[in-house]
Amino acid sequence: MTAETSSAPLVLVVDDDLAIRRFLRTGLEMHGFRVIEAETARQATELAVMRQPDLVVLDLGLPDSDGAAVLEGLRSWSQVPVIVLSVRKSEAEKVRLLEGGADDYIVKPFGMAELLARARVVLRRSVKQETAEPIVRVGALSIDIARRLVSRDGSAVILSPKQFALLRVLAVHHGHVLTHRQLMRELWPQEPVEDVQYLRILMKKLRNRIELDPAQPIYIVTELAVGYRLRTQEQLDAIGYAGAMR
Repeated sequence: MTAETSSAPLVLVVDDDLAIRRFLRTGLEMHGFRVIEAETARQATELAVMRQPDLVVLDLGLPDSDGAAVLEGLRSWSQVPVIVLSVRKSEAEKVRLLEGGADDYIVKPFGMAELLARARVVLRRSVKQETAEPIVRVGALSIDIARRLVSRDGSAVILSPKQFALLRVLAVHHGHVLTHRQLMRELWPQEPVEDVQYLRILMKKLRNRIELDPAQPIYIVTELAVGYRLRTQEQLDAIGYAGAMR
């Protein structure tokens, strides 16, 4: 069975840099993905419509338009997962794209292991998959979403209702960045909170409960000035962390 005729996930790589496209194609195909390429926004839109990819890896700097416009166009008719690639490091830009529908954001340069881990996470995500996975395990940490139970190394971790609510929303979307605003809307839906300091205090208390070393968290990582992410086991493996039990 050839790569093209297999049922492997189809990834649309959108980047005007030929070297980057070759790098991505080689790495993705080596790990079982099929790849199609576009070097312009117009080609990307056409291929997205015609080929219905399972994942889009989207560069922001395109010759005929900005990648953000491609994302906006996709979101008007499709919920295909999108990972944005860019050399831009602006936190405001990351927040704008994540809240505009991007599933993840990676700053160039990046490693293939990191991209693969994030790609697998976004491909697994759907409403059915989330609700069908009531227990999330990362290293020594286990989160039973349905029964509201948390343990580390097999020992129960006692959390306040608000601490569990924060961990729950991160677990439901584990592997993904959630912005400060998204988290605050989930935690305080009836009483909108705009001061991110409330969230930071809550996060500090949660980390004190679940992290092996709260000063150097491995489970819940901070995306500076953007938000937080609960790592998946694959993402933990990708950073080479061997200290957390499986």
